[in-house]
Amino acid sequence: MKETLLRNYIEKLKKFGKDFFNKNVVRNIIYISCGIILFIAGVIAYGIILNVREISLDEAIRLNGLEELKKVNIVVDRKNYVLMLYEDTILVKSYRASFGRNVGKQKSSKDDGATPVGNYQICSIDTIFKYHKFFKLNYPNLSDISDALRRGRISQAEYDKLRFQFFYDECPSLETNLGGNIGIHGIGRLNSIFKNLPFVYNWTDGSIALSNESIDELYKVVKRGTKVVIR
Repeated sequence: MKETLLRNYIEKLKKFGKDFFNKNVVRNIIYISCGIILFIAGVIAYGIILNVREISLDEAIRLNGLEELKKVNIVVDRKNYVLMLYEDTILVKSYRASFGRNVGKQKSSKDDGATPVGNYQICSIDTIFKYHKFFKLNYPNLSDISDALRRGRISQAEYDKLRFQFFYDECPSLETNLGGNIGIHGIGRLNSIFKNLPFVYNWTDGSIALSNESIDELYKVVKRGTKVVIR
């Protein structure tokens, strides 16, 4: 009889301990989940506040004492994650930019996830693009292909074709180990999320990404032949 009572008592203790443990686990999961949700909401809210404070390109033009932009050029600063729009030598407006996943490296191959460094031009503009709009750059340029030939990354035949395209076709289309289809584009469908992050997230294959709204502003003033310096 005593053994039965003791056994029942032990079983009740086990059940109590199990129920207590399960309740605490569930409670902790709820607390952690709520904390993560609040943190994400706070981060996005802070990003929204930063975006609201940003002035439009039209206002930036007016504040710089300009009526319109005629000699547009672009400078991209990878270290400070910014794309700067100039009218000749006058800085008109800066945009937050994201780059290739391997931001600390200069692009030298199609799979390195890096953004190229050098002097380029916008050679085509695509308004129907998976990342909103796309301003394609004439990458690789003469410096890129000369260095690649010297290092044995491309053949002499590939060099000759790329050189011909650079001078006569404007936009290089030959697929080589150097990669291609590099340019400036938007974020696309996830724009409302990524544009409101208060920190930079580098996610492209080597192109320069701005918010869809920023790309729309640039679309009004850039054209084929607009110079782009990436440093």
